[in-house]
Amino acid sequence: MKLIRTPSVFTLASIPAIVKLISLFVISSVFSGSLADYMYRRDSGQTKKGKEMNLSQITKLSRRNFVKSATAGASLAALPGILKAQQAPSQNVTGANSRINVACVGYSDRFRGALLPSFLKCKDDLNFDMVALADLWSARREEGKAGIEEKIGHGIDLYKSDEELYEKAKNVDAVIISTADFQHAMHTVHAVKAGKDTYTEKPLAEDMKAANAVLDAVNEARKANNRGGAVVQIGSQRRSGKAYHIANEYIRSGKFGDISYVDLCWNVNQPQRWRRGDLPSKLKEADTDWKKWLLDRPSVPFDPRKYLEFRLFWPYSSGIPGQWMCHQIDTVAWFTGFEFPRSAMADGNIYVWNDGRQSADTFTAIFEYGPDNDADKGFQVVFSSRQHNAARGNVEKYHSKIGTIDLIKGTVSNEGVERAKLETTKLSESEAASTAADTGAGSMEVAHMRNWMECVRSRQQPNAPVEAGYSHAVALIMSNASMRQGMKATFDRVKRQVMVGGKAFIGY
Repeated sequence: MKLIRTPSVFTLASIPAIVKLISLFVISSVFSGSLADYMYRRDSGQTKKGKEMNLSQITKLSRRNFVKSATAGASLAALPGILKAQQAPSQNVTGANSRINVACVGYSDRFRGALLPSFLKCKDDLNFDMVALADLWSARREEGKAGIEEKIGHGIDLYKSDEELYEKAKNVDAVIISTADFQHAMHTVHAVKAGKDTYTEKPLAEDMKAANAVLDAVNEARKANNRGGAVVQIGSQRRSGKAYHIANEYIRSGKFGDISYVDLCWNVNQPQRWRRGDLPSKLKEADTDWKKWLLDRPSVPFDPRKYLEFRLFWPYSSGIPGQWMCHQIDTVAWFTGFEFPRSAMADGNIYVWNDGRQSADTFTAIFEYGPDNDADKGFQVVFSSRQHNAARGNVEKYHSKIGTIDLIKGTVSNEGVERAKLETTKLSESEAASTAADTGAGSMEVAHMRNWMECVRSRQQPNAPVEAGYSHAVALIMSNASMRQGMKATFDRVKRQVMVGGKAFIGY
């Protein structure tokens, strides 16, 4: 609507027209919000089966919402706030051509080695730019500024924390989060509540409190007209791998039969994996914010090893489950449709690398998956990993009574069928994930980043939405709980808690 300006001054006679305009605006906003909320609940299966609401019911709901809004005091003073809330950022408009600005939260090795290169390969095609960096450590901020500016070709703004970024930055639409494992979920919550879409590194969460908080925050953003913060991609890049998509389609087609067993393995011989050399000696407490780094973890004296080598220390990381198992266990939930294991038993210890670490260098977990309402149906998943002998390497095999799918080789065969001549068919070209410390920007990493960037613009959900991260988080928390408590772990869907010995597992 074009605003027509007249030379006349404001008079009392203008008030009725303004009131009508405000009323129409509020009614329209409430109705459209109710309709959007209903459509979201319908599409996500939250409406009662067989009881779809019709337009008149939606209208009644809108009237109720309008009455609540009116009695809450919609007034001239509230109009600027209402308008601000209704304004969508540029990327929320489907097909918008405006540039989308991204910030880095946590200048990590993973960001520098894989995420930034993947972003750079996609940014020009999709009209994205990187404009800011937030990191607690002053040295990382300066290092990150120099590194990003060299690659991006212009200056960027620096912030001392993600919270300062959201408070002060006026030109940021989305963020890439690559902080410590235990921080991923809550840093995503901060971003989502600030209206920013995120690419969040895995694991999504190491405890259920954080996992539930981020799931709820993203769902609230989705319900709020799919605003900024509604598009969250978890760094489970297998979900953007062509070979994995082909395997998923093959399994879901029924040609492979029912899965009976899944064999997952991630073995390396890397004594310095997750160690940072002499870098911890360069980190001084005065150069960072230790209290802010700890988030909700118990207050402990400053420790540069925990800060930089967090993967070796609980409760900042579960180690092997959070770093490696969550990648492979993610495909189980994706391929089979079973979101969570029915149970988990796990054990692990430090047998070789006694260097002050607390995370196991050898770990094995046994999961049972299947329908909750039929204990006679299901299958077993075994994940094993050791950091001191690379024999077997990386294994991802799905078994049924008619054969084996090998995701590392990209094949389906009759391996395991007795007295049968081995026959192997190529499903796809292999896209095996690297077990190296620096994996770089491989085809899956680039495809995963591009998928997120496309969804930030289109407002569609990405290949690895927050639910995918929640699923692998539950599995890794179950395995960690079982290992630390020495008992079988389960997941209570109603309480949304991992249970061990009848109690919710906290772990710290």
